[in-house]
Amino acid sequence: MSKLYLVGTPIGNLGDITLRALDTLKSVDVIACEDTRHSLGLLNYYDIKSKLIACHKFNEKESIDKIEGLLKEGKSVALITDAGMPAISDPGAILVDGIKNRGYEVEVVPGPTAVTSAIALSGILTPVFTFLGFLPTKTKEKDAIISQFKNVSTALVIYSSPYDINKDLKYLYKVLGDREVYIVKELTKIHESCVKMNLSDAELDDPKGEYVLIVDKGEEINDAPTASIEDQLKELIESGVDKKEAIKKVAKLNGLQKDDVYKVAINL
Repeated sequence: MSKLYLVGTPIGNLGDITLRALDTLKSVDVIACEDTRHSLGLLNYYDIKSKLIACHKFNEKESIDKIEGLLKEGKSVALITDAGMPAISDPGAILVDGIKNRGYEVEVVPGPTAVTSAIALSGILTPVFTFLGFLPTKTKEKDAIISQFKNVSTALVIYSSPYDINKDLKYLYKVLGDREVYIVKELTKIHESCVKMNLSDAELDDPKGEYVLIVDKGEEINDAPTASIEDQLKELIESGVDKKEAIKKVAKLNGLQKDDVYKVAINL
């Protein structure tokens, strides 16, 4: 029976592929790839000879008609991306929605994902996380997404490229204030690593490879002080707390950057 299979592929190490995924890729008539040249490395490694077609973010809507035509002919099709699960920060969702709406069966063949692998490797204790994928390029669009999590008790999982990693870290610090961040690099590959830093100090020299950022939760919204920043600073300083330490405490309590609180402090 004709069917569209969503097949998870390794995110780095070619050994991380399931037996079921291999059986599926060998048995289907056609494999739709995000990049046929990239996928040939995996497929040749496992001597998979199925016919390949391209299905990427620039032709995904058009691919619905093409793949429906194959399914009408009674052929089976597997969808794979360059790494990981289709439709998870990769092409696939538009195709799946279109094919299902036209009455065809879709079956998932699970595989590795960077989201859960990074969470496991980090050892983060926050039990709830929100996956955001890659951040938008435009600041206004980023603000619309990130600002709503400023006082929400959830960790944030974000994908980042080596070209954007430092800009993303700086932006997250600006909007969320200082929080712990786990920087996970090159999952399942030779240079796999996970380091924990504070957003205020997080900057990478010569970043390379693909990254997953896990930003830990901030202060609970119910714990936020009700007094103004000025009054909080005055109360701490009058109680004998050093001005520099008072600025640091108020910034942390309110989820602000120290520089912002300092600007208030110099006017006292």
